[in-house]
Amino acid sequence: MCGVVGIVSSQPVNQALYNALTVLQHRGQDAAGIVTWSDEDGLKQRRSNGLVRDVFRSRHMMRLTGNVGIGHVRYPTAGGSKSSEAQPFYVNSPYGICLAHNGNLTNYDELADLLIREDRRHLSTNSDSEVLLNVLAHELQVRVNGKPTASNVFDAIDALHRRCQGGYAVVAMIIGFGIVAFRDPNGIRPLVLGEREERGSKDYMVASESVALDVLQYSRLRDVRPGECIVIENDGSLRCHDYPGEATHTPCIFEYVYFARPDSILDNLSVYKARLRMGEELAGKIVRDFPDHDIDVVIPIPDTSRTSALQVAYHLGVKYREGFIKNRYIGRTFIMPGQAERRKSVRRKLNAIDLEFRNKNVLLVDDSIVRGTTSKQIIKLAREAGAKKVYFASAAPPVRHPNVYGIDMPAASELIANGRSVDEVQELIGADRLIYQDLHGLIRSVRHGNSDIMEFDTSCFSGEYVTGDVTDEYLHDLEERRNDAAKKKRETKHDRESNVVAF
Repeated sequence: MCGVVGIVSSQPVNQALYNALTVLQHRGQDAAGIVTWSDEDGLKQRRSNGLVRDVFRSRHMMRLTGNVGIGHVRYPTAGGSKSSEAQPFYVNSPYGICLAHNGNLTNYDELADLLIREDRRHLSTNSDSEVLLNVLAHELQVRVNGKPTASNVFDAIDALHRRCQGGYAVVAMIIGFGIVAFRDPNGIRPLVLGEREERGSKDYMVASESVALDVLQYSRLRDVRPGECIVIENDGSLRCHDYPGEATHTPCIFEYVYFARPDSILDNLSVYKARLRMGEELAGKIVRDFPDHDIDVVIPIPDTSRTSALQVAYHLGVKYREGFIKNRYIGRTFIMPGQAERRKSVRRKLNAIDLEFRNKNVLLVDDSIVRGTTSKQIIKLAREAGAKKVYFASAAPPVRHPNVYGIDMPAASELIANGRSVDEVQELIGADRLIYQDLHGLIRSVRHGNSDIMEFDTSCFSGEYVTGDVTDEYLHDLEERRNDAAKKKRETKHDRESNVVAF
């Protein structure tokens, strides 16, 4: 999962891009990058591993001149965790194109082979974002003779959609022309369009979440439609184009469960309200499955589960308490590379308030259980703090299947619920009782109030992949390539190569 932003403004965009990336930091903590353009200074960029605040210093910001630019925060799914794969990526032909991408291509291998063999383009990384960039560059090159037009770009994006499969939300900058933003024909990954009146003209912005628009005082116009392409030229003119091929609206439901900030609105749905309703649905499930419960207190696992936990406590009629204090200088555990790092980070991240646990039967509420590492460690913390019984509730159903559209759940063997019953998971994490949300309850929670969305991508819960191209063979190959052991091997190799001294 990553965060993207693009701005065309009547004034310099470097600080605005920086501010947008800081509020999208929750979507990726591995690397960050900004690229800007001005007629006077040309193309300027800064990208590296690390948090936004660490990547960009004053000297970098001063060099990022121009009124047009794009930015990206990354955590690795495809590819690896190294600065050479920090985005935005750049290719110099045609015109010079920079691209930032959130998502994952499911036909990466096929596309990479065709790009090298038939399109005669060179790939220098293992990132599917570089493949997307080169597909876009190729489709533009065969269509444009001279200066590009919005019509040329629309045709190129239509061709890209026909070639690329998977989930993707993209912002790209064509040097000297403007910004291009588009979303996959299934609308799996989010992308929001906003505008702002500034000095008598309109500035435009696209971002992964509406919260980035709010911080910069842009009005949220609407979500980018599935398959739609938006062109914002350097002069501020905006044009939109709907994909003429088949397009359905199946946004990723896990955005509402965990990834998105609660103050964001995605696909016209409030993340905060969705999580409130998740708590209501979960409370109903607890009453049905555990009618004679002896719960003394409901305690959330900070931060994303707070909204749901409040509603659980309210509907059960028991106390809500903050039993864990979070160290805010530790990153999101889910997106840390490697199981060992996730396990170690739990105790650095959370500390229990003993008086909220001692001699009580506590219900811990989390947004989801993915690998189970965090859940097991947190339950252990609760017992060490003196809890008599520790019940655990998940606002999401069991995560049994890999996510192939840009969320780091590629290996079924690493998912604690894969091939296991609820009782088996309960025993593994050490809970006295485990309650999961029902899938239909989750869908009902998110979809409420927006009848336009008839279906969500629920693949990590249901095993049903909306793009229709995900086979057992593909999932097996993906697991072999992107499980934690494979990532560790790639990182070790990269570290060795980086330390080689040339004579």
